[in-house]
Amino acid sequence: MITLVVVPTYDEAETIETLLRGVRAAVPHADILVVDDASPDGTADTAEIVGKEIGGVEVLRRAGKGGLGSAYLDGFRHGLEQGAELLVEIDADLSHDPAALPELLSAAAHGAHLVIGSRYVPGGQITGWSRRRRWLSRWGNRYVAVALGLGLNDATAGYRVYRADALRRIGLDNIRSDGYGFQIEMTYRLVKDGGRVVEIPVTFADRRYGDSKMSSRIVLEALVLVTVWGVRDVVMLRRRSLS
Repeated sequence: MITLVVVPTYDEAETIETLLRGVRAAVPHADILVVDDASPDGTADTAEIVGKEIGGVEVLRRAGKGGLGSAYLDGFRHGLEQGAELLVEIDADLSHDPAALPELLSAAAHGAHLVIGSRYVPGGQITGWSRRRRWLSRWGNRYVAVALGLGLNDATAGYRVYRADALRRIGLDNIRSDGYGFQIEMTYRLVKDGGRVVEIPVTFADRRYGDSKMSSRIVLEALVLVTVWGVRDVVMLRRRSLS
């Protein structure tokens, strides 16, 4: 199936070459789209140089720092216009191992609308995180699952594969969240639409270079949104039961 690997970047010059070569080795026939938010460290230039060598790499240069969610949305729109059937999310900071891509893509090719590289199913793990960060992530995911009735272990994971038809059904123009909340909203809308989700265990490694783009404010905003969505669903369900 025609596959597009979308890689959002901002100041990832230290890791982008390793990531691109890793993706090319894991999935030789996939196309790669680097969506760069005007990185001042020359990430886009490095990606173009490496892309000319390994082939199948395109760089989408955005005017400024627009955020993770909008970067993925722009990448997905580009892929859908070009006829991609499977669209991959992967971080450029080497926290996601490209070697897991064939297994994730296979699950999508066999019918899953969304395949999540999960840290919290048997076989999945995290390396390099503090105990406090692990606790917050794990219990945040449990709260999301219960509040939204998702039945998933890792709705916030950023290593995933979507089928193109699923993205078209949920409507990319309807997505409003960014960062931490973007992954949750995409998962939530897909599940509510009846999409099939599969979780595949992966090892998540903490970034070795640069600083995390995720902040406590972004996480808090996402959890507030989850609470609003969950309460709204309960109210709507009660209204339908009374009508």
